[in-house]
Amino acid sequence: MMLALEQLRASLPQHPPELTEHDDYHMMPPATGAAKAAVLLPIVQREAPALLFTRRTDSLARHSGQVSFPGGRSEPGDLSPIETALRETFEETGIAPSYVTVAGYLDRYLTGTGFDIQPVVGLLADGFALVPDAAEVAEIFEVPLAFLCDPLHLRRESREIKGIKRSFYAFTYEDHEIWGATAAIVVALVKRLNDMAVK
Repeated sequence: MMLALEQLRASLPQHPPELTEHDDYHMMPPATGAAKAAVLLPIVQREAPALLFTRRTDSLARHSGQVSFPGGRSEPGDLSPIETALRETFEETGIAPSYVTVAGYLDRYLTGTGFDIQPVVGLLADGFALVPDAAEVAEIFEVPLAFLCDPLHLRRESREIKGIKRSFYAFTYEDHEIWGATAAIVVALVKRLNDMAVK
C-alpha cells in the first residue's frame, strides 16, 4: 500500500499548528519556557511502507538509549521546523534532504522534560544512504506502518517519573520499546492515516 503524497498532504496541516492538549498526560508548561525542537517522521516508500526510527546512544545526557525520531533542538539559523527536522535528520542519520518529500505537520507535542516538539511528516524515497552519527545514534531501524496501525500493538502504561504519575503510549516491536513522546507522535500519525482511509 503506497501512500499517495497529495492525499497525505490533504490530511495534514501545511503550516505549524498551535500547541494543543494531548491525551497521554496533562501538560504542565515548564516555568522557563519550552525549548523549540522538530523531528522528522520518515515514511519509507515501499510496497509495504515503514516508519524509520533511531535509538539514541547510552552515553547521551538526555533520553539516552531511547527510541526516537531523527530531530532535535531548533537553531537560530533555521527558518522553519522543516529546516530543523531535515538538518537534524541529515546530521544524525546521513539521509540527505533531497530524499525527503515533506507532506505536512502533526500536532506539536510538549514533553515533560521541557521540549516543544514540532513533528514533520516526510516521504523517504528509496536509494537513501544511512551514515549514523556514532556519538548520538546507536541504531537506525524501520517498523512497518501496518504494525503501528494495528490497535492490538498499542498499549497505555503509567509510571511515576520524578514524583509525578505519567500515563503514556507504548509499542513493542521486536526488541525495541517505543514509548513516551515518540509513541504519542506515532499515535497522532496513525489517527491521520486512519482518517485518510475512511475518506
